[in-house]
Amino acid sequence: MNQIKLVFLSLILCAVCKINAQESDEYIEFNDRKNTVHGVYMGLAFHYGKINKVDTYSTSFKVAYVANQQFEVGFVGVGFYSDVNLPGPFINNRDLVGAYGGLHLEPILFSKSKVNLSFPLLVGGGGIDLLEENLINEDDFDDDRWKAIFVVEPGINALYNISRYLQLEVGIKYRFSSKVDFRPDYSLSRIDGFSAGLGIKVGVFNMGRNRYKKN
Repeated sequence: MNQIKLVFLSLILCAVCKINAQESDEYIEFNDRKNTVHGVYMGLAFHYGKINKVDTYSTSFKVAYVANQQFEVGFVGVGFYSDVNLPGPFINNRDLVGAYGGLHLEPILFSKSKVNLSFPLLVGGGGIDLLEENLINEDDFDDDRWKAIFVVEPGINALYNISRYLQLEVGIKYRFSSKVDFRPDYSLSRIDGFSAGLGIKVGVFNMGRNRYKKN
């Protein structure tokens, strides 16, 4: 008889607990899963700097994957123009132009904040040449005229997260390059130099939210 009473009492207690849980808005949630948040984006940036003490303008485009809003890896391409004002055989100016690209790596600090700090790094290569200003000939694209370069370009950026899909960046970087030789036309040995600029990133920086996590 005592056993029947204990079973009956247990059933009553279980029923009361169930009713209380249904009437309450607070639930205990367990989150034992640490999901990695994925993201992808495309970015466009503009920079101003100096090469051999001459004003230089560059544009970069990058595509990258973002892991857990803490690290980026992708590809970046850069094109630049420097008005070196060298006398040419047909007109009075020649300009230094070039393009390079390669691997993009960028660790991010304070990734959960509205403003982040990051350290981008480009490792790659490309080519540069002296072209006639406002005059493009078939010879300008001759492979023998272009000088190959290897580039390493570290930097530091401040990132502002406008939304989950849009981010602004502003920062500085320094370009290290391999040696080039344009003698006797131009006494340039490297295209090293600082540059500063701003850019915009468009994509999805948080594609995989943890569905077990309580908001």
